[in-house]
Amino acid sequence: MPDWLIAIVLGLIEGLTEFIPVSSTGHLLLVGHFLGFHSPGNTFQVLIQLGAILAITSVYFGRLWGLLTTLPTNPGSRRFVIGILLAFLPAVFVGVLAHDFIKTVLYESPALVCTTLIVGGFILLGLDRMKFEPKHTDVADYPLKTAFIIGLFQCLALVPGVSRSGATIAGALLLKCDKRSAAEFSFFLAMPTMAGAFAYDLYKNIDLLSTKDMGIIGLGFVAALVSGVFVVKTVLNFITRHGFAPFAYWRIAVGVVGLALLYIPR
Repeated sequence: MPDWLIAIVLGLIEGLTEFIPVSSTGHLLLVGHFLGFHSPGNTFQVLIQLGAILAITSVYFGRLWGLLTTLPTNPGSRRFVIGILLAFLPAVFVGVLAHDFIKTVLYESPALVCTTLIVGGFILLGLDRMKFEPKHTDVADYPLKTAFIIGLFQCLALVPGVSRSGATIAGALLLKCDKRSAAEFSFFLAMPTMAGAFAYDLYKNIDLLSTKDMGIIGLGFVAALVSGVFVVKTVLNFITRHGFAPFAYWRIAVGVVGLALLYIPR
């Protein structure tokens, strides 16, 4: 399969998986591994997130604009923005410190990705079946302490296969947030987190990229944007109706198939 077609396939996977708790990075690394695709410094998997960022920004533009325009006068808007920033900071600190280890060691271990997909799937399945009495149902009203602790959970997603959205949603559920608002908070937190990862990874690896690499990344970016818009528009209603169990079963299935492909003689 030519690299340009692999880039489109991986971009579609990025957009389809970034905002659901199945680990977009894990899927990209596994599919790229089995298709023989490799980008310099593993930058492709991070840089095409720009498409997903623009997808969620476009869908939530009205709410983002409302936050921006009411920030000087509305205490609720200020608290919400501060909460997102507090949740964002732990991943910045840990991500910068561990960047090279994550990219050169963890990203190069498909077996680790499969294992974390499976373990995370069982954890998500357990959380989905637990009966929580939610205290928080609106992301705008999350206490700052709750937002910060969710940000600590997000750090777990620096291990590929854990899932950024999965870790933040799990943290929110344990803190007695309802399923829909937990997913929505993960959406908002994704914007600064992915934008920061994109900017830092580009800064660290821009010298490794050629014109051809940028073209491949561009194709992946467009595909991620298109598929990401579809997911962001539909996933909250899906979660409200079906919970997180379908994603948990998917994670487990992908992890088991991945391990089988890695270790069963062919």
